[in-house]
Amino acid sequence: MDFWAWLILITKVLAIFVLFALAPLVLVLAERQILGRLQSRYGPNRVGWSGWLQTAADGLKLGIKEDMMPAGSDKGIFWFAPIIMVMPAMAAWAIVPFGPTVELGRSIGLWIADLNVGVLYFLAMGSLGAYGVVMAGWASNSKYAHFGALRATAQLISYELVLGLGVLAVVLYSGTLSLVDIVDAQKGLWFIVPQFVGFLLFLFAAVAETNRAPFDLPEAETELVAGFHVEFSGMRWAFFFMAEYANILLMSAVITTLFLGGWHGWTIPGAEGLTSVFWFLLKTLTFVFLFFLFRATLPRFRYDQLMNFCWKILIPIGVVNLIAAAGLRIVWS
Repeated sequence: MDFWAWLILITKVLAIFVLFALAPLVLVLAERQILGRLQSRYGPNRVGWSGWLQTAADGLKLGIKEDMMPAGSDKGIFWFAPIIMVMPAMAAWAIVPFGPTVELGRSIGLWIADLNVGVLYFLAMGSLGAYGVVMAGWASNSKYAHFGALRATAQLISYELVLGLGVLAVVLYSGTLSLVDIVDAQKGLWFIVPQFVGFLLFLFAAVAETNRAPFDLPEAETELVAGFHVEFSGMRWAFFFMAEYANILLMSAVITTLFLGGWHGWTIPGAEGLTSVFWFLLKTLTFVFLFFLFRATLPRFRYDQLMNFCWKILIPIGVVNLIAAAGLRIVWS
């Protein structure tokens, strides 16, 4: 690559890094305010104007808080577990297309990498993040953390199958594993229309993937205090927090890409790139709000309920949906 190609690539990577670093601060504040309104109570309203500096104060507190490590813990794994949580969450953003190719002196695609196996890369990064949960629970030398890690392992086996079944139906319709090509295939019809069942499967699995209510069993504070990260403090705990909210944003962006046409929407002549990014962000933030709404309204599933829901309901539905999608694909072709 020439100098300008390297400069563009580095700029894209830095933009994703800034998004990854700042998104948790903004999303935490937004979630607190939204939950307060939905549940008829006050959200943060003390630090800064109407509480807008609350998450900045929380970040400063975590930065200067003492870093504790339990006696009897596996120090190497304990140190490495938060990094394993953060790295896949950040790396998965490399394949998310924010918009189309724009002309700024040269053709620039609004994504870091257009992999021809982008869907497989996304699934692989999601699976790697579970290792951080398991490592954190194992290394903490705590029964609560250990139980949380075991629950995360069981959830992984369950919801990853559902997630894959939802994605495979989209792959059948588009005929490609590239996320950019999947978006291009939705110019006329978004895949949520022919694959509404696959959309629901992916949405349920995405909530479980991010350990969010009502599928937050690895953390379940009423049963496990804080679950797999109960022994972590300071910036190590902040890494888990950053990974969770980065994954919420990532899952919302991937749902937008796979089922809602990505950046497609009404465009303004002469500003196609800007309006495309606007539509992508609007759709993504809509699903982020849906994640917050789930937390405000739905009670936590019991462990056995989640297993039954995945294995006895979602997976059979996903298999039937995949067979139906394959049949329709054959008929249309």
